[in-house]
Amino acid sequence: MDDTLPRIALNLIGPGLIAVLGLGFLWAWLLERKRHYLLALTAACLLFGVGIASQVLAVPRDNGYNSFVSNIFYTSAVLAVGWGLLRRSGRTPNPLIGLAILLLSSGMIWFFYYVDPNLSARVYVQNFGFGAILLLTAINLRELAMGRLVDRVLFWALLVFSVHFFPRTILTVTPSTMVDGRAFGASLFWQVMQLSLAVLGAALVLSMLMAALSDIIEDMRSERDTDVLTGLRNRRSFDDDMRALPIRAGAPLPTLILCDLDYFKQVNDQHGHGVGDAVLRDFGTLLTANMRGADKVYRIGGEEFATIVPGDVSDARRLVERLQGALTDANFPLPDDMPITASFGGATRLEREGFQAWFDRADAALYASKQQGRDRAVFAEDQATKTKTQDDDDHPGLIVARA
Repeated sequence: MDDTLPRIALNLIGPGLIAVLGLGFLWAWLLERKRHYLLALTAACLLFGVGIASQVLAVPRDNGYNSFVSNIFYTSAVLAVGWGLLRRSGRTPNPLIGLAILLLSSGMIWFFYYVDPNLSARVYVQNFGFGAILLLTAINLRELAMGRLVDRVLFWALLVFSVHFFPRTILTVTPSTMVDGRAFGASLFWQVMQLSLAVLGAALVLSMLMAALSDIIEDMRSERDTDVLTGLRNRRSFDDDMRALPIRAGAPLPTLILCDLDYFKQVNDQHGHGVGDAVLRDFGTLLTANMRGADKVYRIGGEEFATIVPGDVSDARRLVERLQGALTDANFPLPDDMPITASFGGATRLEREGFQAWFDRADAALYASKQQGRDRAVFAEDQATKTKTQDDDDHPGLIVARA
């Protein structure tokens, strides 16, 4: 009798820790309410905590009811973990399958208590069932093992936690300790289970919480670096990417292309800013649709856009030609007598050239494109043509790509 309260307190430490950590998911959801999977993970931690509390505190008092009720909480918690992790990865689990699993588990617990009383069978049903649910979840999320560090940690924590149910149950469930509730509470199985939940369970919850916070930070970074109107990367992202762009020895130097919509002010003046915004959105979509997988597109000003093209300058020239053709065929929300055209300026990066110098050469090429009549592309000289004598004092180092 004297050791009852300390034993209860010790049994509640691990589950209580998991329940408290579960509130972190609720806090994360309050920061990013579109991520509904966080509510499922919150519910999972709280349901598990309630299930353990129900069993340890003997609420309800009847052993049969207690087994049935606690199993509902446990199974619901495990299903919520699986549902939440699958939703995080963009999958949509079938709720009917979850309901069927819950009903099947509850039915087997009822059967092995009231029809064929067998405590060992109930333990195997629960632990093998929980392990199977989580293991199937891990298998479905196996691509996480090749993802970011936080995703890899989450995958392995989930896999280890799911697999541990099987050997732990086999090695610790013995007939001598499965006679009655008192023996069960002091059994090796119960003690090892509490330890594994406190260590492996808490590790899984922490890895899920770290993954959730990483998702939120990634969203915040994406929102910070994304232009709201067009969905393209913004000027801040452009500056960061330009400065961080690696130059690999022997690799082709990238080409910076600047693009400016011609006479765009007239669109706003004659048709309003709503139409102007629609033109910018459509043009951003056109740019994205004509890019290769490695190309990045930015909106760096009102009607000014930029892209960085890996490879040699010929790739950049072909891209500009493709964009010019797409512009000719595009349908903008404007009268036929107001076509949308664009001026392009490009510069291939020179060896050891700084960001600002590179940008200035591309900007000078764009300016020359406008000066020469707009609706054309001008490329600054690449490194191979730098050796020619400077004959042209008006526009040194510029080559007209298309008139």
